[in-house]
Amino acid sequence: MARRLACLLAVLATAAAVAGCGLGPGDAQGGDGASLRVTRDFGRETLSAATAPKLREDQTVMRLLRSHNDVETRFGGGFVQAIDGLAGGGASGTLDWFFYVNGIEADRGAAEYELSPGDVVQWDFRDWRETMDVRAIVGAFPEPFLHGLDGKRFPVRVECDDTESDACAGVKDGLIEAGVPATGSTLGAPGTQEVIRVVVAPWDRARALNTARAIESGPRRSGVFARFAGEGERLELLDFDGDVVRAAGPDTGLIAALRPTDKELLWLVTGGSEQAVDSAAAAFDAGSLRDAFAVAVEGEKVSKLPLEAGG
Repeated sequence: MARRLACLLAVLATAAAVAGCGLGPGDAQGGDGASLRVTRDFGRETLSAATAPKLREDQTVMRLLRSHNDVETRFGGGFVQAIDGLAGGGASGTLDWFFYVNGIEADRGAAEYELSPGDVVQWDFRDWRETMDVRAIVGAFPEPFLHGLDGKRFPVRVECDDTESDACAGVKDGLIEAGVPATGSTLGAPGTQEVIRVVVAPWDRARALNTARAIESGPRRSGVFARFAGEGERLELLDFDGDVVRAAGPDTGLIAALRPTDKELLWLVTGGSEQAVDSAAAAFDAGSLRDAFAVAVEGEKVSKLPLEAGG
């Protein structure tokens, strides 16, 4: 609750600055518009989706949301309390709305977050009792590879344990098909800031990266509701409370995104075996990842994480 209160106070600090801003439209921008998705339970259920073909020059996340959904706010209009009647709080007091732009958790209030052409906005209603911080998700693919953040694109680097593998080629092809130029390198190449890294490797080798190893500590540190256990060959799939639902088979892959610092973004295409990595790479596309926070891939079955208890 203390962390939630801190977040609310941060919103209050910015609300005074944005409350006086008018809601009238500005001039239209050229280029792509923006997409809006409203989901719940870590992207497991889609509640609504809309597209703004053109953006106004002063278009914000809040204005985009208000133009398509019924919104109730608090704290001077800076904090979204309810969307289409679904309100935060709940019996546990740990249900709230969070939003992401191009798969990156917002670092400012919705009323002050100005959109750029091509942005994908996702509002998700979820329980944050296990973790409030999920700093990056995979569900906006091909974002943030295609348009970056705040209108700034970043270099994309695919790091493969085996640069000649089918999985490595498949991930590179997926980016190329999405219109994303990407360079390739071996695992652990230097230079990690201001670069989006996609690591394609079995977990026993991917874990050599300090930033990737957060997965082993569970969602409170990584924001990912899965963790590798044992010697790295066992992938445990977790529920909303962070409890193990089941230990996945050795051929189950994982696609997840981590944001260790504000200047680092790391995507993982991994698993406990080479076959698991192949399975994950085959799901590296917009259809498989849409709205998901992270996914487990078992053969051709793609499951959004966290799993439901008993699932």
